[in-house]
Parts: sequence; C-alpha cells; structure tokens
Amino acid sequence: MSSKRDLDKKFASGFCFKKLFLIFVIGSVFGALYEQILNLIKVYLVTGDIVWELRRGVIYGPFSPIYGAGAVLLVYLLVKPNYSNLKTFIYGALFGGAFEYIISFLQETFTHTRSWDYSNYFLNINGRTTIPYMIVWGLFSLIFVKILYPYISKGIEMIPLKIGNVIFYIILSFLVIDMFVSWTALIRSALRRNNIDPITPVGVFYDKVYPDDVLAKSFPNMEFKVRRK
Repeated sequence: MSSKRDLDKKFASGFCFKKLFLIFVIGSVFGALYEQILNLIKVYLVTGDIVWELRRGVIYGPFSPIYGAGAVLLVYLLVKPNYSNLKTFIYGALFGGAFEYIISFLQETFTHTRSWDYSNYFLNINGRTTIPYMIVWGLFSLIFVKILYPYISKGIEMIPLKIGNVIFYIILSFLVIDMFVSWTALIRSALRRNNIDPITPVGVFYDKVYPDDVLAKSFPNMEFKVRRK
C-alpha cells in the first residue's frame, strides 16, 4: 500500500485536479480528431471527395473543450462510483444525451450559433440530441470507463513530477486564454450580427481581429444566426 509520501512524489495521483485537467486535454484533442475523421467519412461517402475540415471548439489549437469536459464528468460520475457495466452504459447514455442537449441550448442562447442540428434525424429531441446517439454515448462511456481510463490514469501518473508540472502549467495557461478569447469572440460576433456596436476598446479589437469571416474559418461547422426582433 502506497504511503502519503509516495503519492506526493507522483505527478498526479487519484482524482486530483492535475490528472482531471490532463483528462480534459486528452478528451479535447480526441474529440476534435474524432469529429474531423467523422466529417471526412461523411463527405467521402456523399461526394467521393477527401476533405479534412477543422472541427474544434476554440480558435487556436486542436481542442474541442466540450469533449474534454464530458470526459472529466464521466470520470467523476462513472469511474469513482465503480458502477456495473449495465449501469455504466445506462448512466452514460443518459448523461451523454443530457450533456449534448444542454451544451446546444447554451451555445444557441449565448452565441446565437449552432454546431449541430439533428432535427431531421430519427428519434431526435428538439434537434439537440437523438436516442440513437445516446446509445452511442452509452457504449463509448462503457469503453472509456472500463477499458481506457485505467491505462490513461496510470500513464499520467508515470509522468516525471517536474516535467509534468511544467507541461501542466503551460497547457493550463494556454487553454484558459484560448477558451476565453474564443468564446468571448463568439459572443461579440452575436452582438455584431445584431447591429450592436462595441462600447469598449475590447469590442473594437474583437471586431478587427476576429470578424465573422475569420470565425467562420475557425468554426466551419458552426451555423451563425441572426436574432429576429
């Protein structure tokens, strides 16, 4: 049994913040890559063309924070309680559907954009998620919690303490700034498209550096909407 001193020598033991943050990063990168591969397959099946299009949730870097947040929540909600396989699948399906629905609602509410719309899909729920996709989330949750997470957790703990701390603080600082800039730029875009002029120098800066055409290139799958009065 490991002593407290031995655990202190590890870079990230248990369910500490550093480990959860790296789970967030891994989930974010995997999510972006997954969406890009999925889009490549869909386009190829429809048109026969090979198209590698960005699928991410921030302006800079291959990160989709929605997937990262989902991975962290799965760890807390499903790994820690150590549920059976059946409960992990059911809870994962319900969590995945609820999470997808809430994120879609919040995105549309605050940025007036949508990154997905399942209105024409079978058994959809207000176009924000679908029952078949919830089943996929359940299967993915089962694979992640029961098979992948133990190896990921052990791999993170094997990172040398000093190197791990340097990596942690660099990526943390970058992602905090990246997410803040990206999401506030989208909020400013929503205001701009509704003819609301900037009232601070920050708004002026955003209009100049992150106009709609730049954001459209960073988020090609995002549907920009104008609020109707």
